[in-house]
Formats: sequence, structure tokens, C-alpha cells
Amino acid sequence: MRFPLVAIGIAILGIVLLGAAGPAYRLGAPLPAAFAILRWAAYVGIAAAVIGAAVGLLEYRRGRRFGAFLGVMALMLGLVAFGIPYQWQRRAQRLPVIHDITTDLENPPAFKAVVALRAEAPNTLERPPTLAAEQRQGYPDVEPLTLPAGPGQTFDRALTVAQERGWEIVSADKSTGLIEATDATRWFGFKDDIAVRLTPWGTGTRVDMRSVSRVGRSDVGTNAQRIGEFLDALRD
Repeated sequence: MRFPLVAIGIAILGIVLLGAAGPAYRLGAPLPAAFAILRWAAYVGIAAAVIGAAVGLLEYRRGRRFGAFLGVMALMLGLVAFGIPYQWQRRAQRLPVIHDITTDLENPPAFKAVVALRAEAPNTLERPPTLAAEQRQGYPDVEPLTLPAGPGQTFDRALTVAQERGWEIVSADKSTGLIEATDATRWFGFKDDIAVRLTPWGTGTRVDMRSVSRVGRSDVGTNAQRIGEFLDALRD
């Protein structure tokens, strides 16, 4: 029974490391240290998966059902501890290394109230000349939304959707059609700033957005996903 317990113990260690990476950063650990914990979770996870598979097969052949069960559990937990960091890494390699996404590449929504909150943020709000081309290549589906309702009605709905999504509203100026907010990712608590701009468009309203991370060279698709989900909710 010793080997199955060792296997499940290694697997649980991998899960603990996986779960600890985000909270460690939230509690003040440097980002490289938090990512190192994530890497070790993957290393321990793949070791647990291999050991669990071997132990499970051996215990099954010996007729030890509980030992085989522990081996299979170690295999499954190990794959989780390895798979999440691995998928995150694969996603980061596939997407452009950018963290500023907007629906209007020619005239992105400008931040006003949020600027003071980003005073100590490693990432600035300046957009390098190559950013538009990189976004077009990596996120070709990010584009503005046009709604038939007027700006006033659309503004009310946009503010409601932002609040429903748990964003911290920094500024909401109906006269200019600009909403500024801050959102934090669930796991690591990375803070991203958002601007929603409403413009009269014929008899309706054009909705543009910009979502910018405060830290990290790459957002691994978070900002584009946030924009897409918000516009989908607003459209519905």
C-alpha cells in the first residue's frame, strides 16, 4: 500500500502547488516566483501521472482494487496539475505578446479617470506602432458593436452589464458616453483597466472598448476575451 500512497501524495502536492501560485502572488510574491510555483506544479503533476499510472497498473494486476484506485486518482490529479499550466503556456505561445486590446485600432478609447490608478503600474497606456498589426493578426474578431438603441439607453445598459460582471466602476459619464472601470482576474488577481466608449451612429450607437493590463507583457488572451464577453452580453 506504500506506493499508492506515495503516488497520491505526489499528486496532491502538485494540486497544492497549482492552487498556491495565484494566492502567492496576491499575498505579495514576485510574479516570477509565482510562475515558478506554476512550473513546479506541472513538473510534480507529470511525475504523479507517470507514477500513478505505473502503480495503478501494478496494483490492478495484483488484485488490489483500492491500491489501483489510488493509482488512477494520482494519474488524474497529476494530469490536472500538469495540464492547466501546460495549456496556459501553449496559449501564450500561440497568441501575440501584447496586453492592450481595443475595438478601434485607429482611435482607441482614451482613459482619463483610470490614469491616476496606474501611476505605479509597470505597463503604460502608450501604444507602440506595431501593436495594431499584432492585434489584427492575433485577434482578428475584435471589432466594435453597433446597436439600434440610442446612446442614452445604450449607456444605461452598458453600465448595468459592467456592474453585473463585477467590474469596479471608476467613472461613468453619460454626457460623454465614457465608462472607465477596473477588473481583476480570478486566479492571480491581475488588474486590467477598461474603457467603454459610446458614439452616436446613425440612429443607433457604436460601442468601442479598450482593455489594458497593468502588469505582464502578455495577457494570454484575457483582454480580448473580456471585450468579447462584454459585447456579447450587451448585444443580448
